[in-house]
Amino acid sequence: MNKGELIEAVARNSGESKALADKMVNEMLDVIVGAVVSTGKVQITGFGTFEARNRAARMARNPQTGDPIYVGATRVPAFKAGKGFKDAVKPG
Repeated sequence: MNKGELIEAVARNSGESKALADKMVNEMLDVIVGAVVSTGKVQITGFGTFEARNRAARMARNPQTGDPIYVGATRVPAFKAGKGFKDAVKPG
C-alpha cells in the first residue's frame, strides 16, 4: 500500500471525502515528523514508536575506489512496532 492507497482507504472507511482524508493523513504525518524532530519520540500505544536515534561516526569505504572515508555522527528516524501491531502481523 502506498500513500495514495492509504488515503483512499481512510476515505472509504471513514465515509469522508478523499480530499479530507488526504488532508488528515498529511496532517498526521506532519505532526509525527514535527514531534520526532522536536522531542525525539512519538509513542502510539498498540501501534508503535517513532523516534530519532543517534548513529555513531564510523569509517566506511567508497564503493568505487575502495578508499576509506569518514562518515560523521548523525540522527536517523526509526520505528519500533508495538505489541498490538506485532500480534496482528504474527501468523496464527
